[in-house]
Amino acid sequence: MTGQRIVLTDAEANLHIERGEWRASPDLSLAGAADWFVRTYPLHGGQSEGVQVVEVCNGPLTLFVLPTRGMGVWKGRFRSLPLGWKSPVPRPVHPHYVNLHDRNGLGWLNGFNELMCRCGLAFNGPPGQDGSTAVTLHGRIANLPAHFVEVRIETDGAGWIELRGIVDETTMFGPCLRLTSTLRLKAGSAICHLIDEITNLGGAATELSLLYHINIGRPFLEAGAETVIAHRAVAPRDPRSAEGVADLPRYEGPTPGFAEQAYYYLPVAGACGWSTALLKNAAETAGFAVHYQTLQLPCLTIWKNTQDERDGYVTGIEPGVNFPNFRAYERARGRLPRLEPGQTYRAEHMWEFADSAEGVAALCESVRLAQRFAEPVRHSTPMPGWSPAGEAVA
Repeated sequence: MTGQRIVLTDAEANLHIERGEWRASPDLSLAGAADWFVRTYPLHGGQSEGVQVVEVCNGPLTLFVLPTRGMGVWKGRFRSLPLGWKSPVPRPVHPHYVNLHDRNGLGWLNGFNELMCRCGLAFNGPPGQDGSTAVTLHGRIANLPAHFVEVRIETDGAGWIELRGIVDETTMFGPCLRLTSTLRLKAGSAICHLIDEITNLGGAATELSLLYHINIGRPFLEAGAETVIAHRAVAPRDPRSAEGVADLPRYEGPTPGFAEQAYYYLPVAGACGWSTALLKNAAETAGFAVHYQTLQLPCLTIWKNTQDERDGYVTGIEPGVNFPNFRAYERARGRLPRLEPGQTYRAEHMWEFADSAEGVAALCESVRLAQRFAEPVRHSTPMPGWSPAGEAVA
């Protein structure tokens, strides 16, 4: 690679760059974008005190990554379109202030405001008692800081900006997993590529739970917005979700008192194993697509939470290795990959954005091309083997 490598954090070397900025210069230029930059800085005040931000811009697309919070993505912008949502938790929360066991295991929600946060790695889904282990909502990885962070700027070839972080989720007498996260932006592109490698550092085999909680609000989400998803089959998670099956792809405007709904999809893949889930606004002029590798991420969850704006008007497009059911349920259905000592699991997905009718139509075509390989089935009730509520129906 020709370009520059900047180490922002290296705990082993006791190195940390608190503030810095790198942008186009005569010695550092990227074909396709003259206005790219990378900058890093800490947040101050309230529960955000000490949260490190790395802002990555490839020209049209800017993403704000949080190494302090498991390399999650706080928010972003694609040209004039904001990316993210308005959470009741208004700013990133330092993990110091998140007690995962709070609210009977729902403490994860006290720090929940990102565009994308990972759920896992040892467990995700609802809290409860799994044998002798008390598991909390959606696991630990989103509230663990990276101990190594670097930026790589590739000036030859296509011109990539790459942000890489390493986060360890380890414990004594328990799972020891390492997340190596790579976020890649090509200069001038509307696409973000995310590549995760999860390695078992321990001496015994262990399970992996992993789900990408990608949370989208306005301007993509609004009354009349729709999802377009390549899939073989879909089923509601529970009886409440079954109430919305008839109008599943469409969204309401902000509705006070709305109770969340979730739908489990079995995706269908097109070329090279990739599938697509798209959210488009009512006018079909703004689109947020999630492309994901189905061999690595075989499950997709759509979370609909169209409650009052002040309470968090949001929807989630959530590819994962498993459905976000309780860990024991997913284990019994064989959806938790087992990693042997030293083994690494790779998971890839991409985000692609459109801000025109032509761009949205092209994203819809991506879904159509994958959908050619299966006639989708929509179940009206929870399905056995998909969710605990399905067992009750059976």
